[in-house]
Amino acid sequence: MNDVSTIPLPSLLDEAGLNRQHVFDLEQLPQDLLATLSVGEHERQLILFSHAGRRLWECVQADATLSAHPIDTYSVRTVEHWMAQALPGARFRFVYPMGLPAGQHLGLQRLGTLAGWHHASPFMVGIDAKWGSWFAYRAAILTDTALPASPAQAQRHPCRDCSAKPCISACPAHALDSGTMDTEACRQQRLLENSPCALGCIARQACPVGAEHRYDESQVRHSAAGSLAVIRRFAARRSDKLL
Repeated sequence: MNDVSTIPLPSLLDEAGLNRQHVFDLEQLPQDLLATLSVGEHERQLILFSHAGRRLWECVQADATLSAHPIDTYSVRTVEHWMAQALPGARFRFVYPMGLPAGQHLGLQRLGTLAGWHHASPFMVGIDAKWGSWFAYRAAILTDTALPASPAQAQRHPCRDCSAKPCISACPAHALDSGTMDTEACRQQRLLENSPCALGCIARQACPVGAEHRYDESQVRHSAAGSLAVIRRFAARRSDKLL
């Protein structure tokens, strides 16, 4: 599945699992987004790479490279290979998952919204009508290319048509009862011993949109383990301050 018909060699990216790509002309981006990028004189475009569905994880699992961050490592290497094959001679630099100064962050969800991929869900993960919440942003580069800018996808917000709201009722922490995420209730639930949410969001898994694209259990656990580690570090620091 390729979202950009004009991008060179899309099959290479699709086969590697980075099956969503969007080309932005920098002059069309909001100024607050541009301000985080420290754009160079020769840089004209930003290309955003995303994965949707299970293919990327299959490729990462088959990859022999050992890394503390295997998805990031694989995604960066894939984009570098694609640039060499599709746009030889083009200058580029990563601004995600690396490349920005410490403390600066690229607004990935803003970019996803501008691309037409991202709608807000009650469980705070982007959602769209085809893939559900089973996609993620994997890389972004600034380049001196002059590719045709990608049109924004026109998709309905799937949550607006959902009357049952199974994600809300499924959450054992009742963190979504107000219709938006109570992040503190979510964190406390995930920290409980034997919490069913520790290594995978129950609310997210209850959502029927794009259920056929749901990640493999090993990918769900891998991603959730990373966020759980952050929550535990935050809780430990907060506890230390109270002592």
